[in-house]
Amino acid sequence: MTLMTRRGLLGAGTLLGSAPLAARAPAPVEADWESLSDHFRTPDWFRDAKLGIWSHWGPQCVPEWGDWYARKMYVQGTPFYDHHLKTYGHPANTGFIEIIGRWRADKWQPEVLAAKFKAAGARYLVSMANHHDNFDNFASRFHSWNSTRVGPRCDIVGTWAKVARAEGLRFGVSNHAAHAWHWLQAAYGYDPEGPRRGQRYDAFRLRKADGRGKYWQGLDPQALYTGPSMVVPDGISTIAKMDEWHLANDRKWTEAAPASNPGFSRNWLARQIDLVRRYDPDLVYFDNEGLPLDNFGLEAAAHYYNHSIARHGRLEGVLTGKKLSDGQRRAITEDVERGWSADIRPQPWQTCTCIGDWHYDRKIFDSKSYKTAEQVIQRLCDVVSKNGNLLLSVPQRGDGSIDAEEEKMLAGMTAWIAVNGEAVFASRPWARYGEGPVRPVEGMMNEARTSAFTAQDLRFTVREGKLYAAVMVWPKDPLRIASLAAGASPVQVRRVSLLGGGQVPFTQDGSGLLVTLPESAKGAFVPVLRIEGEGIAAGA
Repeated sequence: MTLMTRRGLLGAGTLLGSAPLAARAPAPVEADWESLSDHFRTPDWFRDAKLGIWSHWGPQCVPEWGDWYARKMYVQGTPFYDHHLKTYGHPANTGFIEIIGRWRADKWQPEVLAAKFKAAGARYLVSMANHHDNFDNFASRFHSWNSTRVGPRCDIVGTWAKVARAEGLRFGVSNHAAHAWHWLQAAYGYDPEGPRRGQRYDAFRLRKADGRGKYWQGLDPQALYTGPSMVVPDGISTIAKMDEWHLANDRKWTEAAPASNPGFSRNWLARQIDLVRRYDPDLVYFDNEGLPLDNFGLEAAAHYYNHSIARHGRLEGVLTGKKLSDGQRRAITEDVERGWSADIRPQPWQTCTCIGDWHYDRKIFDSKSYKTAEQVIQRLCDVVSKNGNLLLSVPQRGDGSIDAEEEKMLAGMTAWIAVNGEAVFASRPWARYGEGPVRPVEGMMNEARTSAFTAQDLRFTVREGKLYAAVMVWPKDPLRIASLAAGASPVQVRRVSLLGGGQVPFTQDGSGLLVTLPESAKGAFVPVLRIEGEGIAAGA
């Protein structure tokens, strides 16, 4: 796509039902990386917040079968397809459109959940506005397939925004729908094998007229499924060949706007601008490398920055993207999905992860294989020590509730935060992020490849002239902090306290700071030392 002007991309402004852009006062931020960089700043609220909790929730949670259900249910040979066939019927007859009709959210208690999230340490709450399934969880003016028209028939994003702000939390939204145009093409496919071989799935045949008498009467299924852009060609006769076709098309997945479907990008931009104007989010999360859909993503970013500046007099909003270049990191905030930073980053950043699968998966609950509260807090301490924030997804069932294991995890976080929160919130990195044998490797999607932390692994933060050392595993033996060796470190230690436990004895010599912690109380984890003395600021 060639470079276009703001007016060229947004047309005369009628796309958003407003006055032509030419009639408005000129905006300070233009739709290019240089202009975004000129106006970029990380607001203090984000630097202080450190922890967000994410409601990564939508109609794909109804089957309780995990992430990417709306795509994988159409891929014969996968467990998702098998589950769908057994539970709901063949996807030629019962497609994702019918899963949306089953989404009721009848046990959703947003006020209760927001209070639990805040107690567990969240300082911002993020609502998923849409996913790759192309369904809007808000009162969208430009997409009829939204939660106020079908499914739960309520404004999910708007409700979360109201509840979050009532709790004093910052509010964010996540937009994943830029991938929908290629991601949903599986719904136009067919079984390459078996008794229904060659029969196209529901997206291929359904049209607006087919909704007569159904829950989606008056809506166009092609607006949901995005229209055929990369339809599976006839002649693929085996699952192996279908896998080959999917892999080949997966390699085509880019952040570019689809040339075969230009209306999709214009509609995506209209929906994103509508989302910002309606809910005034403090954070916008894009599930894309860089920005989505070529210049449409730049338009969306410029609009968000201008919106924030107009409301606050300066940029107070945070916009995230993934796998950023050095130049892009000076224009938006980097998000590292399910990954790590190897060291302190000069620019504040965020990592997003989930205690289970992104969309609710009952198999994880049944096997009790969620991340524990201890693992989440270890992750939080590592991220914060490196100038980052943690955005944590706590999956909700289709009905809106969370399960007993998630409740247990949140209770563990709540207990830890109540004692140790001063080491986290409004803190800043120290001279070094920490010490110890476990050194996570830089990158996305690699969190499972990092070794378990040990009692020798420490993570540092500073706040109000005090140094904090989080000990990743409660030590049974005396602990030596080599980073505070007398002579090598500028810090002269005068007092050491265990948060929640009073002062502890210490000695400081050329080998480090030697402290002896009491035995851990039942269920306690990740003890934090408050270290006071001279020279701490010199190390920051």
